[in-house]
Amino acid sequence: MPNQDRLFQMPFSKLNPLYVAKAEKKGRTKAEVDQIITWLMGYDEAQLEAIEQSNVEVKAFFDQAPKFNDNAKMITGVVCGVRVEEIEDQTMKRIRYLDKLIDELARGKKMEKILRQ
Repeated sequence: MPNQDRLFQMPFSKLNPLYVAKAEKKGRTKAEVDQIITWLMGYDEAQLEAIEQSNVEVKAFFDQAPKFNDNAKMITGVVCGVRVEEIEDQTMKRIRYLDKLIDELARGKKMEKILRQ
């Protein structure tokens, strides 16, 4: 899939501002986006900040997450016309999990619900 390869090779530092912009447009904050990413991926704030300043590719960011959250399997629904629970490629599934959580944030869901608490 050429589009998938393009996404995987994109620096995460180019993707993350898109997540932040989507959230901020709906009155949410970068801190909330960061909270979601740290919850889902297991990066701490310092690691996330370093990645934002680097050229780490999207694929590496998702594949090398320190501790992918076990509760991610509770994330269900449709993103970009595809049910996240049916995605077979694990990297793409993780990307879509994050997309879904950012969508929920932008739609005004409470953080406790987004973080499946």
